[in-house]
Amino acid sequence: MRRFATERAKRLLFGSFRSSPPLFSGAPLCSSLSAAAAAMDSAATPVTLDTINPKVLKCEYAVRGEIVTHAQRLQQDLQSKPGSHPFEEILYCNIGNPQSLGQQPVTFFREVLALCDHPPLLDKSETHALFSADAIARAWQILDVIPGGATGAYSHSQGIKGLRDAIADGIAARDGFPANPDDIFLTDGASPAVHMMMQLLIRSEKDGILCPIPQYPLYSASIALHGGSLVPYYLNESTGWGLEISELKKQLEDARSKGITVRSLVVINPGNPTGQVLAEENQKEIVEFCKNEKLVLLADEVYQENIYVDDKKFNSFKKIARSMGYGDEDLPLVSFQSVSKGYYGECGKRGGYMEVTGFSAEVREQIYKVASVNLCSNISGQILASLVMNPPKVGDESYESFDAEKTGILSSLARRAKALEDAFNGLEGVTCNKAEGAMYLFPRLHLPKKAIEAAKAVKAAPDAFYAHRLLDATGIVVVPGSGFGQVPGTWHVRCTILPQEDKIPAIISRLKAFHEAFMEEFRD
Repeated sequence: MRRFATERAKRLLFGSFRSSPPLFSGAPLCSSLSAAAAAMDSAATPVTLDTINPKVLKCEYAVRGEIVTHAQRLQQDLQSKPGSHPFEEILYCNIGNPQSLGQQPVTFFREVLALCDHPPLLDKSETHALFSADAIARAWQILDVIPGGATGAYSHSQGIKGLRDAIADGIAARDGFPANPDDIFLTDGASPAVHMMMQLLIRSEKDGILCPIPQYPLYSASIALHGGSLVPYYLNESTGWGLEISELKKQLEDARSKGITVRSLVVINPGNPTGQVLAEENQKEIVEFCKNEKLVLLADEVYQENIYVDDKKFNSFKKIARSMGYGDEDLPLVSFQSVSKGYYGECGKRGGYMEVTGFSAEVREQIYKVASVNLCSNISGQILASLVMNPPKVGDESYESFDAEKTGILSSLARRAKALEDAFNGLEGVTCNKAEGAMYLFPRLHLPKKAIEAAKAVKAAPDAFYAHRLLDATGIVVVPGSGFGQVPGTWHVRCTILPQEDKIPAIISRLKAFHEAFMEEFRD
């Protein structure tokens, strides 16, 4: 409205001078008109890149960055002009979004959600023919703990108490140690929980957060938005992306020497984008390090179900800490979980939680206050988080079909990971560590000097140059490693393992043909 009024004023002002002879001539009139126009232009555009919050400008999120924007343009081209590119479809290997690539929802979870969202179904005789008995029973249980049985109403800001009880039971069953529902904050996925903790911990740019490099860009973005400093620690690619305590100590001391107060350590296990699974002994070393250095341990554990090797298993950091004899008073620890990953892949439902332990009652009140600003997380996501942590058990009517769906998805992901890992390792100048878990591969590109020079000529990072060329030639979308951080002078791409299994051979053949042509074009 304001812009419309300003433009109308301009037309009236300048229109009157065009239709009437000037009252006087000379520079003063021109100057006054220019000043007026400038003032109106300024009023019409009060927000520019120079006037927005500089923290927003510093924030970057590579998995939905420029490469993906270009891919979306190409997809529109294919829809409006079929045959306009040398491929028929865009294959999004850039983000952990399983159902967008054809993964089907888990039946039991969706049955319970449908019944909770429309309780009148529970009173219909047909429902017992269409839904499993345990899904019906679970829906009744959940509706009984939702005030008023209304999934369209706000809940307690920390999440529905009965659902937090169920999640606490699931955590206790997983870890073998008790969990307190009052420690659980239900959130719209893990990302808002991470933002809440950054809000809590970061006071100024002098507060630092130790983050793995490579890292999931949520962390660098949220640290930038909240005005803190990212303190990098490098994972060791030569040892399968190992996390070394000596590297943590080195980076911590370096940050402190620069006047940065390091508040916490972020650990992503299984790793994103690197796919490693931490060994139990390594986790114990990390817990000891955080305890000794008085750091909050932020444990990103959203891929806990995604383990693809027989010699590794997931252990939560809380389980590790409790097994070492450490209680709440010894270590502030926040664990993040999400319904977006695992075998369920329910990204659009935006469900998740954080378990917050080791904080004083006074600080917990402040966390609750921050949660209250957002009123509550969505109820469907809350329900789904409770189901993920308490799926059907042996003896339940749905158990066999549920277990078959879960096993089928995870087994397929393991096969896809191995096929893509082998494919990358079969390419000239590419090395790829084993995908032990999570949903990604992070192969290293050993690019020819001519390719690096060609990238510099167009002012692009070499891995971004490679990813852009790959997209234009094949329709395959990967994310440049430079968006995650990497050892200077090394280049990577992150590729998901999520395209459906029957599409993996075509992806591999396209990738192979492109890479061979690329290397030949830029051979030194």
